[in-house]
Amino acid sequence: MVLGGTVRESAMIMLIIGTAALYTYVMGYLHITQSAAEWLVNLPLGKWAFFFWVNVLLVVLGFFLPPVAIILMVTPIILPGLQAHGFDLVWFGVIMTILMEMGLIHPPVGLNLFVINGIAPDIPLRDIVWGVVPFLVLMVGAIALLAFFPGIALWLPDLFFR
Repeated sequence: MVLGGTVRESAMIMLIIGTAALYTYVMGYLHITQSAAEWLVNLPLGKWAFFFWVNVLLVVLGFFLPPVAIILMVTPIILPGLQAHGFDLVWFGVIMTILMEMGLIHPPVGLNLFVINGIAPDIPLRDIVWGVVPFLVLMVGAIALLAFFPGIALWLPDLFFR
């Protein structure tokens, strides 16, 4: 009974990861993600408009791609734009981590939603999705807080490395 449940949950997670890997390969092969990031970097935007649209791009990519794929495909392209606008890269790394975690808990592909649904099959997926909304709101609030007070994310690295 326990072994059967474990196999079922593991198979579900591996199927989702395998499908995401295939989707990542197709997006990378067709250069869709890279083209969108290059287009964004080349737009004549101010510092905070650029930051906002990079966040939107990362959240939208989080709808469909796993965090590792987003980081590997998009970061090398947006990094020069971030540096040109004067953003601290450690600070943006913290924000990007929050954005990647948002991608794991929001539909349509949020892997953690399906893991929760597999662990608690008696709870409808709709209820699980509505249950993560407060966490998404908190994550957006954390990003806004970090944008207004970057020292929150930088005080420890500044203490040791600068």
